[in-house]
Amino acid sequence: MIHKYIENHKNEIIQKTQELIKIPSVISVSNNALHPFGEPINDALEYMLELGKNLGFRTKNIDGYCGYIEFGKGKELIGIIGHLDVVPEGDNWTYPPFSATISDNKIYGRGAIDDKGPVISALYAMKSIMETCKVHKRVRLILGLNEENDWKCIHYYKKYEESPSIGFSPDADFPCIHSEKSIMTSYLKMDYSTFLAKDIVIKDINTYDNAINVVPKMCSITLKINCKKIAMNTFIENLRKIISETNFEIDIYKIDEEEIKLTSYGKSSHAAHPESGTNAIARLLVILSKIFNLYVIKVPLLDFFATYINTQYDGKKLGIDYEDESGKLTLNVGNLSFKNNILAIGLNLRIPVTANIMDIEDRFSKTIHSYPDVDFNTPFYKPALYIPKENNLVKTLCNIYNEETNSHLEPIAIGGATYARAFDNCISFGANFPGDLDMCHQTDEFIDIDKLLLSCKIYAKAILALDDF
Repeated sequence: MIHKYIENHKNEIIQKTQELIKIPSVISVSNNALHPFGEPINDALEYMLELGKNLGFRTKNIDGYCGYIEFGKGKELIGIIGHLDVVPEGDNWTYPPFSATISDNKIYGRGAIDDKGPVISALYAMKSIMETCKVHKRVRLILGLNEENDWKCIHYYKKYEESPSIGFSPDADFPCIHSEKSIMTSYLKMDYSTFLAKDIVIKDINTYDNAINVVPKMCSITLKINCKKIAMNTFIENLRKIISETNFEIDIYKIDEEEIKLTSYGKSSHAAHPESGTNAIARLLVILSKIFNLYVIKVPLLDFFATYINTQYDGKKLGIDYEDESGKLTLNVGNLSFKNNILAIGLNLRIPVTANIMDIEDRFSKTIHSYPDVDFNTPFYKPALYIPKENNLVKTLCNIYNEETNSHLEPIAIGGATYARAFDNCISFGANFPGDLDMCHQTDEFIDIDKLLLSCKIYAKAILALDDF
């Protein structure tokens, strides 16, 4: 009955997924207290709540911070926790990123797999259960709006609303996730004001709105040259030589006789998988360090970076290349800024579950000890999620996936962070399938239509199973 219901509503599921993707729900500045994350994100929330209402569910807008869609009765609450915000769209898309174009049985668009397609899949899984079965618990789809940033939405929800007694987040991979690494966002900073009188000066930096949890694919730095002491043509020739020795893709553009712009190109990927991308910021910082050193200008922050981080993404030079069953430590250079004479490098680390953040911070502190002008701080930290594979929730959801796909897979660990870690007795469950290209945060992000429907069927079975817990 459940499968038949979902198949009969295939076109509707596809249409609603497209409509949701078409809303450009990237965080933006808002002057409306009831729309704290900007108008487009609020539009996405209103769309989902209206859809839920039209499908016969109870809905609630929680002061614009989040919302939920619910059905059923009972004391216990099953939670399905997704999000409607998306990372910036980026460029070089085959199809416009908010067009929700269908091609080759795929729906293309920013948020298609992260997390709008899975949210629609979960909603129609709930609808199939509501129409064909009887449950003894309430089932609630919680709609977060600030997942790609600092999770203010889910903190607000937990402060004012009921937390589920059990649940899952459709925001990662199948068969299911039993472990998520801890996440640490840190900054290396220095006061650059004493360097403004040097013969080579950083004037401007542009990272093209790259999110710190994304491997940057583009970065530009404008330099001002003292043309009385340094011949611009000679400077450019030296740059070209340094770049050719590294084999990095970096363009040189001469603005005038005093200014030059360097643009580095890489390949974006999720910060949890930096090995899948090419870091444009890291490459440009390495080149910058080399050219400054060539002209005997030692900028401590650049020197530290080139020595201890460089283009590595495992922290080996820092001595923090930890690894356990949840995987290896990863380090993404996701941000670079120059504001109010402060030069800053932003790092996003994904840390194995058995590693201690204090050990990592201590290692950074000891390493920068010989660089007194460089500061290190960690303004943001998310603890790890770890649930043993033998846990009943983990085993149940993994078995459901295996039954529906005729597989024999084991629960896995990831470097990403999902809302599962915000609640007790909750894990991440789909909707990326094993062997699929991880299109999260990537150009030409898509969701396969067949897998959109299959995930809907899997989620429906999961709801029934959790109702029996």
